Parts: sequence; C-alpha cells; structure tokens
Amino acid sequence: MKYNPPEIRSVQVTRYVTPLREGGSLPALVEADDEFLYVLKFRGAGQGVKALIAELIGGEIARALGFRVPEIVFSYLDEAFGRTEPDEEIQDLLRASEGMNLGLHYLSGAITFDALVTTIDPQLASQIVWLDSLLINVDRTARNTNMLMWHKELWLIDHGASLYFHHSWQNWEEQAKRPFAQIKDHVLLSKAGELDTVDTEFRAILTPELIRSIVSVIPDAWLKGAESPFETAEEHRQAYAHFLEIRIAHSEIFVKEAQYARKALI
Repeated sequence: MKYNPPEIRSVQVTRYVTPLREGGSLPALVEADDEFLYVLKFRGAGQGVKALIAELIGGEIARALGFRVPEIVFSYLDEAFGRTEPDEEIQDLLRASEGMNLGLHYLSGAITFDALVTTIDPQLASQIVWLDSLLINVDRTARNTNMLMWHKELWLIDHGASLYFHHSWQNWEEQAKRPFAQIKDHVLLSKAGELDTVDTEFRAILTPELIRSIVSVIPDAWLKGAESPFETAEEHRQAYAHFLEIRIAHSEIFVKEAQYARKALI
C-alpha cells in the first residue's frame, strides 16, 4: 500500500495577536493570510527547530493513528514582521524566527482537559499512553496534560517535548530500544488497561512506509545547520524514520514498562 505524505499547508503570518506565556518557548496566537488564527511555535525559541520537528512528527503520527490533533501548518514570518513590536523580548524572538515556523490551528473556546472532571475509557487512555511511550513524550502529566476538550471531544496538543533523544543523537539506535521510565508520571496511566490490544492495533498501522511518508515532510531548512550531525538533510530525515521504525519494532519494551508502572499505581 502506498502512503502519501501528509498535506501540510503553508501560510504567511500577517498579525501577531498575543503571546501565550507557557514555559520558556513563548508561543503566540497569530493571524495568517488565510484569516485563521494559529498557535505559532517559533524556530527562534528555546529548543529551536528540534521542537518544531518533534511537534510535526508527533502530531502527524497521532493523526495517522486516529487522534484529534489541530491542523499543523508551515507558517512564514517575514523579516520585517517584528520591527514594530514594542516588547524587546518578543521582538528578539520574532527576528530570530524569520522564515519557516510551525503553527497549529487555534481551537477557540477549548478548555484544558482535567482527569478529575472528564472520564476517559480504558481503550482511549491506553492509546494515548502507547503514543506517548513511542514518542518518549515527557509532557502529558497531571500538572500539564497537553490535552484539550473542544466541542465535547478530546484533542491532543503540544508534542514539542517529544523525541528528546535528538538533542544529542548519541547512541540513538540503542536509545530507540530503551523503555520510557517517565511514563510513570502520565496523567492517564492508571486508566490504561488495554495496552496489549492497542500495541497490536497500532503496530499494524504504523508501517515503515507510513513513518517515512510522515518524516518526508520535514523541511530541509530545519535539518541543515551547524547542529546537525548528518551530512545531508535526507540522511538526517531518514535517521528519524529509522529511530521510529526500531522503536515500533521493539514496542514490547515500552509497553511492559508502562504496564509495570501502572501496576505500581493501582
């Protein structure tokens, strides 16, 4: 079966609406030339383009698995965009982020998911725990769930802290086979009683062809530079694919770790 790459639209940012002061990355609410609002993740923020790559890969894998994820778009900032910004910190961020950034469609009126208020069934909880174990996503805890309720449906957001191995790329092939110990802090772990079933279903979906189709859309501009340990953007891109393929092939390692951590909770 042939898998086509995700269709990622490109938009031009036309208006900076307001900063969203969450953590140190200073995402912002912006308007684009299609007249929609987006949560913009800046290439010039703390973790740079690596956070954007993790957001792109994590979001599109989640979408391929059937989760609700806000539309991801490539968002362009013109070099003159920040000249009139009075806040020096924001102005510096805008200047450092000229070119291609990443935006997520703004879910107006959405509220933060609260596990004490909204009940999640074991299958959905297991699916989200499996996804975050695959992506080594450290940022889905009770303190910061990174899930929203919008029109009575659950949406997953903010995968920028995933795939943290790529901040060094040391022994990355071995890291792909490691358990994910931080899963013990996952907000839905206690509900995730169907991990074995989900593992079988999700492994069948995430074929090497599908993974390669997703990583193929990572822009060359995000894969080149002094920090890249690879000679070419394509080699860099394929390393992401290979990491994920290895991790999926050895998913029993992170599934067992999640099951062990869950037993300790209940």
